[in-house]
This record gives sequence, C-alpha cells and structure tokens, in this order.
Amino acid sequence: MSESDPEFRAVYDAHFNFVWGSLRRLGVREPDVLDLAQKVFLTAHAKLAGFEGRSRLTTWLFAICQRVASDYRRSAPIRREVATDAAELELYGERHEGASAGLESRQRARLAEAILAKLPEPQRIVFVLFELEEMSGDDIAELLAISVGTVRSRLRLAREAFAREVKRLSAAQDASRKEAV
Repeated sequence: MSESDPEFRAVYDAHFNFVWGSLRRLGVREPDVLDLAQKVFLTAHAKLAGFEGRSRLTTWLFAICQRVASDYRRSAPIRREVATDAAELELYGERHEGASAGLESRQRARLAEAILAKLPEPQRIVFVLFELEEMSGDDIAELLAISVGTVRSRLRLAREAFAREVKRLSAAQDASRKEAV
C-alpha cells in the first residue's frame, strides 16, 4: 500500500476491521487472516478505479473476501489442515473453566466459527451477511445475484442447522457433566 494513494488509504483504514471479521466468519483460521486480508486489499487496490459505486463499498469488499476465503478453504487439503471439530472446542473450554471472561468469550467465538464452518457455503454466506454483518435481504440478494426468496430460504436453513448444532453440543455437554458426577 502506498502513502501516495490517499483514496485507497482511506478505504483501507475504514474497512480493515470489516475485512478481518468477514474473513474470520467465512472460515479463515486466525493465523492466516492477516495474509488474506492483505490479499483482499491488494485486489481492492488493483480494482478500486473500476469500482462504479453501484453497491456499497462494504458489499464490494465482502464479495472479494468471499472469493479469497473460498480459494483458501479449497486449498486447505493441500496445506494438510484438519478442521477443528466443535465438540473438541467445547471439551477444551470445559477443561479451562477458571479462565478469564475474555478467554471464555474467545472460546465461544471459536465454537460459533466451528459451527458456521459446518454450514454449506451458500447458507453460511447468507447467515454471516444477515446475522453478523446486518445486511438486508435485498442487499444480500444483489450482492450474490440471487433472488430475495433464495436469500430467505438459505437463511432459514442456516438458522435451523445452527440451532441443531447448538442443541447437539449442549446435550453433549450435559451428558459429560452427568458422567463427571
């Protein structure tokens, strides 16, 4: 990034946290987020002059994040990574109950990310955009070039799957507590 490009610098400064959070919620592991955020901004820098303003800048950046995260997830087998199972995260959290509230909050966030990672990509993207990025159904439909009805359907399916996984993990946690007694 060049200091001689104040327009891009303003975009970078204003939207770095948005890009970072979007990549995390789209399944990018914490150690890789900075590299991929830079990739998003390199792409944005190269294409900023062609941005026509037909959508919000955050919508445009999210579309870039989506493509970068998708490429990242597809390359995971090449990197020989194994996705973390949500149940393992829950067990890890139980072993460290005396930790600070901040650690507990980070563990919950990791658990939520693990649940999101289990959703099919079309459902996860709609869920993240609607629930976490607080975009409207119309904006999501425009961004993804799908109908509002498809957005609603994917969101409903994603919410149901998310709730099922939370319920399953809660039942597993209750069962492990009963075994401990």
